[in-house]
Parts: sequence; C-alpha cells; structure tokens
Amino acid sequence: MPIWEYDEVMARAATTTDAFNAVAEPRRRQILELLAQGERPVGELAGLTELAQPVVSKHLRVLREVGLVTVREVGRQRVYRLDVAPLGEIRTWLSSFEQLWQERFDALDTVLEELITEEKGQGR
Repeated sequence: MPIWEYDEVMARAATTTDAFNAVAEPRRRQILELLAQGERPVGELAGLTELAQPVVSKHLRVLREVGLVTVREVGRQRVYRLDVAPLGEIRTWLSSFEQLWQERFDALDTVLEELITEEKGQGR
C-alpha cells in the first residue's frame, strides 16, 4: 500500500487527548524543559527554541489543552508556567518498567563481572 493511502486509512491520535500524546513531540518536550526552569513569555520561548513564535504558540496551545502548562497575562504578554501534575500519570506508567530495567542492568553487571574474571584468569 503506498504511503499516501496508509495515511488516509490509519487514524491518528489527537495530540490534545492526553499528556502522553502531547509530550511525544520533541519540541514540546523542549518547551517543557525550558518552563521547568521558570515562567517564560512566548517570545522568550521562541528565541530559546529557535522556532517561529506562531509555531511555539501552537505547541503551547496543545500543552495548555492537556494541562501541562498554564498561562497568565502580564500586561500585553502571555506568560506560561509548567504544571507538573499531568506528568504524574506518565511517571506512574514508566515506573512499571523500573523493575524490568533493573533486572536487565543486574544481568549486564553479572556478564561484565564474568568477562572481567575470565580476562584476569587468562593473564590479561
């Protein structure tokens, strides 16, 4: 099936449905990282991300719709702030994988220790 037919057939998840979809986009994660350092107006975010202001505004709209950022007006500026509460759902989901990761790291440690022991036994 050609790609243009695939795109028409496959439904795409809306990026505004939840925090998972919203943070899937790398530029939104970059904006969140900047907002983790403190409140910022859209113009400053545009400069720091090297994106056009309308592009940053669109990303901020998505982040606002899922509750990851809040906005307040200061004079004529809109200042954005990170709201970490929706990230808790992502953290909870990721924590279910921590045991798996730890088991794999432990297995890797065992293999490395065996290799080191074997190498020492061969006089290297």
